[in-house]
Amino acid sequence: MAEYLMGVDLGTGGCKITLIDTRGRFVCDGYAEYPSHHPHVGWVEQSPKDWFPAVSKALHRAAEAGGVDPRDIIGLSVDASAHNMVLLGRGGEVLRDTIMWQDQRARQEVAFLRENHLRLIEDTTFATPSATWSLPQLLWLRTHEPHIFEKIDRILFIDDYVRFQLTGNISTTHIQAQGSLLFDNVHMRWSPELIALTGLSADVFPPVKRATDIAGHVTAQAAQLLGLREGVPVVMGASDTAMESYSVGGLKPGDCVLKMATAGGISVFRNVGERFEDTFAYSHVVDGVWYYARGTVSAAQALRWYRDTFCKAELAREQNGGPNTYQLLDREAEAVSPGADGLFFHPYMSGERAPYWDPKLRASFTGFSSMHTRGHFNRAILEGVTFSLRQCFEIMERFGTVERISFVGGGAKSPLWRGILADVFNRTIVKYRRDDSSLGAAMLAGVALGVFSSHEEAVKKTAQVDCVTEPNPENVEKYEKCYPIYVEIHDDLVNTYHKYEND
Repeated sequence: MAEYLMGVDLGTGGCKITLIDTRGRFVCDGYAEYPSHHPHVGWVEQSPKDWFPAVSKALHRAAEAGGVDPRDIIGLSVDASAHNMVLLGRGGEVLRDTIMWQDQRARQEVAFLRENHLRLIEDTTFATPSATWSLPQLLWLRTHEPHIFEKIDRILFIDDYVRFQLTGNISTTHIQAQGSLLFDNVHMRWSPELIALTGLSADVFPPVKRATDIAGHVTAQAAQLLGLREGVPVVMGASDTAMESYSVGGLKPGDCVLKMATAGGISVFRNVGERFEDTFAYSHVVDGVWYYARGTVSAAQALRWYRDTFCKAELAREQNGGPNTYQLLDREAEAVSPGADGLFFHPYMSGERAPYWDPKLRASFTGFSSMHTRGHFNRAILEGVTFSLRQCFEIMERFGTVERISFVGGGAKSPLWRGILADVFNRTIVKYRRDDSSLGAAMLAGVALGVFSSHEEAVKKTAQVDCVTEPNPENVEKYEKCYPIYVEIHDDLVNTYHKYEND
């Protein structure tokens, strides 16, 4: 009888499920979207009631595509994006929609924390306050929604909540706890001092488990809803970034992985955890390994916005069997020379994290004229996002020389974007045949359950290089001239961006 391992990725835009067999071979996958809501400018929320139905839908789509019986799944693991709290009341009910990681409402609370508690936060969490984190969001809720705040009995995160629905057990992972700005990375526990800033009891925060620990087993109710066998073990998992890196062999010190999804992020792996200059530090799924991450809030999201806003006719044709709109945009951008003939894009569509940590920044196109075409704008977006990620990368080069970067996420599918990345970073770019978080989650489940003897064996059996892109020296030279201008434009416009702000 065939047996399968399942990875569940609860991404920002939807749930993806991947099934692999016990030899590490890809079998099938499925995807189901869920919406985000924007109640006010700068606010982003999701309804927790949308996630579990998406898991069910994605699983059944995967099973149908692969001709698989879900009852043959012998284990699973769950991952999700970080920083997204689910607030539960005493009866386990959800108290409000989840404030998502892109949300910028807690700006004043961030300013308060930076002014009054910065040293404590940085020394304890190895991170710098921003509106992304749970701590300032809780302070915002205490001030603006006290009727919700006073009812909080448990705080979970997206993957925790889905594991709770699968198993009935409450717990979280080190990485999700570290993404809250409430976890002590020195002593690897919830921080009493930081929790005290919220006014909440320490009891509302869940037990913290290792990525390979067993969270519990699929309940009869969850089994019936999903078509699984009752009692299937559910492995804890980790964040989507950790799982995506894991899927392409991001295991050891010196590895570097760049993710181009809704957000863009770059991670460098080390064997020590410490505070380092406005850089997130997370313990990895591999014991003793940490990854240091910096990122831009809007990466592929910027290109998706452009497609959805300015390519409605092309999207309509695609839905009726026409060409893929992203591929069409790539072809148009490829016809434009590096530097987009002086057109620059700054991708601050939801403020920005590294290197500026400024929620008031706004996106902009600068330098365009009547000669610029849609292809120029397309290319400027790809280049602008890549320049932003180069800013994130430059300070992390102090960890040591990085010669190869594993490129993952939806953006890695674009040959043009791979080339731009190689040229702007002047590094070798490696793309894998499959590289998503749900694959990494399935691999991790196999390690936790003893199907694979080690993390290294899981990677050896599953991760396959698809292509390697080397930098083009001529383009590298062009981008070396463009990049300082990109930085200078931000510096010149930052005060103007702040004038747009409407509190």
